Amino acid sequence: MSTKKLVIVESPTKAKTIGGYLGDDYEVIASVGHIRDLADPSDLPVELKKGPFGRFAVDVENDFAPYYVVNDNKRKTVTDLKRALKGADELWLATDEDREGEAIAWHLLEVLKPKVPVRRMVFHEITQEAIAEAQANTRDIDLALVDAQETRRILDRLYGYDISPVLWRKVGPKLSAGRVQSAATRLVVERERERLAFVASEYWDLSATFEPGESAADPTPFSARLVRLDGQRLATGSDFDDRGELKAKSASVIRLEKDRAEALAALLVDERGRVLSIETKPHTRRPAAPFTTSTLQQEASRKLRYSSRQTMSFAQSLYENGHITYMRTDSPTLSKQAVTAARSQAAALYGAETVPEKPRVYTGKSKGAQEAHEAIRPAGDVFARPSELKGKLNQGEFALYELIWKRTVASQMADARGSTDTVTIGVDVTEAHGSTPTAAEFTASGTVITFPGFLLAYEEGKDEKRREAEQNVTLPQLAEGQALGIDAPEAKWHETTPPPRYTEASLTKRLEELGIGRPSTYAAIIGTISDRGYVTKKGQALVPSWVAFSVVRLLEEHFGALVDYDFTAEMEGDLDLIAAGQTDRAAWLHDFYFGSDTHPGLRGVVDNLGEIDARAINTVKIDDAISLRNGKYGPYLEVFDDKCEVGEDGALKPRSVNIPDGLAPDELTPAKAHELADAEPLEDRIVGLHPATGKRIAAKNGRFGPYVTELPDEGETLPKGEKARTASLFKTMDPATVDLETAAALLDLPRVVGVDSESGAEITAQNGRYGPYLKKGTDTRSLTSEDAIFSIDLAGAQELFAQPKYGAKRASAALKEFEADPVSGKPIKVKDGRFGPYVTDGETNATIPRGDSVDEITFERAAELLAIKRAKGPAKKKAPARKAAAKKPAAKTGTKAASKSAAGSKSTAAKKTVDPKRSAAAKKAAATRAAKAAAAAAGD
Repeated sequence: MSTKKLVIVESPTKAKTIGGYLGDDYEVIASVGHIRDLADPSDLPVELKKGPFGRFAVDVENDFAPYYVVNDNKRKTVTDLKRALKGADELWLATDEDREGEAIAWHLLEVLKPKVPVRRMVFHEITQEAIAEAQANTRDIDLALVDAQETRRILDRLYGYDISPVLWRKVGPKLSAGRVQSAATRLVVERERERLAFVASEYWDLSATFEPGESAADPTPFSARLVRLDGQRLATGSDFDDRGELKAKSASVIRLEKDRAEALAALLVDERGRVLSIETKPHTRRPAAPFTTSTLQQEASRKLRYSSRQTMSFAQSLYENGHITYMRTDSPTLSKQAVTAARSQAAALYGAETVPEKPRVYTGKSKGAQEAHEAIRPAGDVFARPSELKGKLNQGEFALYELIWKRTVASQMADARGSTDTVTIGVDVTEAHGSTPTAAEFTASGTVITFPGFLLAYEEGKDEKRREAEQNVTLPQLAEGQALGIDAPEAKWHETTPPPRYTEASLTKRLEELGIGRPSTYAAIIGTISDRGYVTKKGQALVPSWVAFSVVRLLEEHFGALVDYDFTAEMEGDLDLIAAGQTDRAAWLHDFYFGSDTHPGLRGVVDNLGEIDARAINTVKIDDAISLRNGKYGPYLEVFDDKCEVGEDGALKPRSVNIPDGLAPDELTPAKAHELADAEPLEDRIVGLHPATGKRIAAKNGRFGPYVTELPDEGETLPKGEKARTASLFKTMDPATVDLETAAALLDLPRVVGVDSESGAEITAQNGRYGPYLKKGTDTRSLTSEDAIFSIDLAGAQELFAQPKYGAKRASAALKEFEADPVSGKPIKVKDGRFGPYVTDGETNATIPRGDSVDEITFERAAELLAIKRAKGPAKKKAPARKAAAKKPAAKTGTKAASKSAAGSKSTAAKKTVDPKRSAAAKKAAATRAAKAAAAAAGD
């Protein structure tokens, strides 16, 4: 008699793929991620809000016991799972094999409380063979992995809930702090600080074309660069520090100035050079290791222009559909099966000589590797070639699969070999200032690949570099002592460049180098700091906002240890020890929150913050006269100069100057700040008297842009609740030139266009929060431009109302058009909608953020905005209000049931909301603390 087995996975796609391999005896259902999480303290039962769970939904006094609740949007899922479990003889938990997946499996076990045997099934790829092997090798739930994930979740709750309120009070609302996101934000801000402090330095060099001559065996001309004068090396960009000065070790180099460079170029016209030396060195390049999560995100960013979110979304789909192995891993190691597959495909496609005699073995370099997974590679023991999947994947998935396939195959191929020739050329020139000739030396290098090896399949991309790129010149056959003609000598100006901003790729790489975060968190980290407004993208670069400067400054000055990179990395290492069962969860959390001998606890730091000067935290000094301030409505300049008004106390009253949207922090130099200050109108401009009301109309600049307003008469006080009439200027208008007729027309809006002939309703034209529009009763229609408010007539208005309000029948014209989206394969367009400009591929619409300009939006940015919108999914519907009579006892909604050491054993409901899977050591510690407390009470 066959048994019915219920298999639970995370995603519907994964369920469908696995279901095809398991057969009729298995029912595969998706939990769609986590089914429960820490409760929001505001949603706790009334009787718990004032108790130990009230602050965090975590009892910090009782071994950090969490209070979990089933997520509102997962109640139906849980009901469906329980219904399916009633008809099953076994429960198989087949969630991902990392900490997150292990925690999901444990939560399922706690909520479903199965009375049938339970098996934990793990695999790193979704193929027939891998699933069969997983079926034959099930295990119990690894509670150490669950502990590590639970510790991470509780740690983030404590960190965020204790520190974020400080940011709300001292910087601004809706901000957040996080154990890893704050460190990542600090990295981006520190790089921008370096760019702000950077001082550029000029230097010159000289290049020329050298010609062997037509009589030479190889007459091919080539370019070379001046590198030495009388044996002293010329300075290049790498010889200067960020203050614009030559580094100490470069003190002996010559800084070539413009006049000398141009004079040398003129003298070289009549000279000839000779080959001083030719040096040949062997050139060898090894292939890059197979992809880890970090290197996949980096390379997809460099080569495909994918954001981290896009990369992980495509990788998730490829994994769930059985095309690649698990996409969250620190390990570059390949299984024997994968090595054999890669070597056989390399030999078949590129020749047996491209495969080395022995397989290549790669080991990880991560400071703290997560669970031991294989590298990201094509699934199976025979890799599907990209051409075989061409029509089965969307464009985004296909490009990523091809990248993974190439990298994996190349990783088992032979080194690329060749040689690098460097030729040194001498030229003697007599400069005006000396009688003896100056020995000028030029060099040129060229690399020739004689055996391409792995380069036939793949070459790794590179991040942006600060210094000049090395030139690879094609050199002719030359001999020492050979005479060379000189043509087109040219003096070239150079300027040192500041450190490049982080991109998603380079930030991911840096976080990994520091040991901050783990494979499953990199995309989320960058997504979080973007969503919070701490960074925006300018091309591929991550640009910090001024709010990020304030947040980082506050954290550095008052929570220094918590944003210290080493401390953050050590926490990751400690979580790894918990995952390995070597450290107790409760004891570690106790030290983190309450402190230890080596560091103060979070609670002690928060309780002893002292006074925080919000003004100082939100001020960045530009120079003695101008400072940048982060205000309630955004950043602005605070200017002290002779144009300021004098207060009653005789002190200057600073004036505020707006900052243009999109101006990056490193672009706000003192010169730029003074330019903005000088361009700002110093006083309101009186346009004239309103022809109907007789009141003065003034044109002003405000926080939300230029506007006109009626000024009250001298001594006049407006009635309580009444405000002076005000109207924003159109985008095409300037407060310095707006005339009286236009200003009065703006103040008199809405404008009556006419009366509808059918309904008899009045049609008005007006400017609203989302742009210009027409209104007829409760019906509205958007206008194409602000100017149409004054120009549209009754016939035009009635024609607009005759058209559908929304939908494809009245699609707006595209402001910009791009090539096809990598996911949908449909053209991307930028349009202007009711709520502002947005990008769309016809399936997904994504609003263009306030910091982005329609004019500057690129294809990569448009595709990223669509990917972010897809990743967020549809807007969550607000849960219906619960009836008081339907309220359930707290023990049923929040209890964390006792776990047995074996995953399949029966669970019992706990009477209290505590963490029942504490280790014996933790229980003993709790008992000891309780005994001490009792003794102390008795002593009192």
